[in-house]
Amino acid sequence: MKKILHIPNFYPPHIGGIEDVCHSIILSMPEYQHMVICFNDEKVTCDDFFENIRVIRCGVFKKLFSQPLSFAYFGELKKILKEFDPDIVHFHTPNPLGSVYLLSQLPHKTKFIVHWHSDIVAQKLLSKFYFPIEQNLLKRADHILITSPSYVFGSKSLSRWQYKLKVIPNTVEIRKLQIQKGDEEDIEKIRKNYNDKKIVFTFGRHIPYKGLQYLVDAEALISEDAVIVIAGQGPLTSKLKKMSSPAIHFPGRLSNKELRCYLYAADIFAFPSITRNEAFGIALAEAMYCGLPAVTFTIQNSGVNWVCPDGETGLEVENGNIQAFAKAVNMLLKDPKLRKQLGENASERVKKFFTPDAVRRDLIDIYENY
Repeated sequence: MKKILHIPNFYPPHIGGIEDVCHSIILSMPEYQHMVICFNDEKVTCDDFFENIRVIRCGVFKKLFSQPLSFAYFGELKKILKEFDPDIVHFHTPNPLGSVYLLSQLPHKTKFIVHWHSDIVAQKLLSKFYFPIEQNLLKRADHILITSPSYVFGSKSLSRWQYKLKVIPNTVEIRKLQIQKGDEEDIEKIRKNYNDKKIVFTFGRHIPYKGLQYLVDAEALISEDAVIVIAGQGPLTSKLKKMSSPAIHFPGRLSNKELRCYLYAADIFAFPSITRNEAFGIALAEAMYCGLPAVTFTIQNSGVNWVCPDGETGLEVENGNIQAFAKAVNMLLKDPKLRKQLGENASERVKKFFTPDAVRRDLIDIYENY
């Protein structure tokens, strides 16, 4: 049985898109022996098991440019590489500190896969400093996995390494999204809570590139009788609330069950991300799986508009154009037939391309053959 060491930034129960992708890969491939090293949410280092997978969570003393900093990581990684002795290291990036530590310790005999989720876009200073490090990382890689075919065209980092690239789309965790016993009652309660009005829903971290300020501004231009529900939280939550009218609601961070019920209670999914920091859109794919048509901005050389094709699974409008975004929402609210058709197409697209079963064969081929 081959041994695979997975290195994401964090790992469930920590909530995040990359964490869910890593978790989904592990769950879908039980024929391998898996282990995980990642950062912890706290200062202490923990060695524990999550769903029968050993996870080393290294204590973090500070964050800098969104990068967790850990004194423990170097020593824990060195110990794992020696004692676990993986056949393959599956590394999820961006992770600048992890890259530095890994390059200094990774044995030459170990197969190395870099899973490229996103360039470093917003932190220009960090990106400039990190560029030579990531180029050494990509040079060492046996394969570089990208999550969409369009992302590479805007990536300076990947341009030299196209012969190593393999498209492996991110996947949704079906178990988390399938309707379960008792959900119907909770779905109905959510609808009643909003007086049976149409629900325009979104969720995620409240940070600048998610574009939630555009959704808040668009609400004044939505003519149909509907509510906007913005789940999640983050640094911009207070500001967004102050900007918002009574028609916009903030239920906070949702459990998996609550999120699932909101997705099935909603009518439209708003996904107003504005930059290539949004390289794929796991939340978008999850909403599509649940049958929601989406409204998105055009993000050049991002995977978002590949995940959700315009006119097929949702409506795409000019980046940052609040009037166009509101017009698209209004169009879907007014036309139940269009909502239904796009929502059904969205669910089918995710089931065909973005489930663990859909990418499992390609991943096995990468793990087994070089």
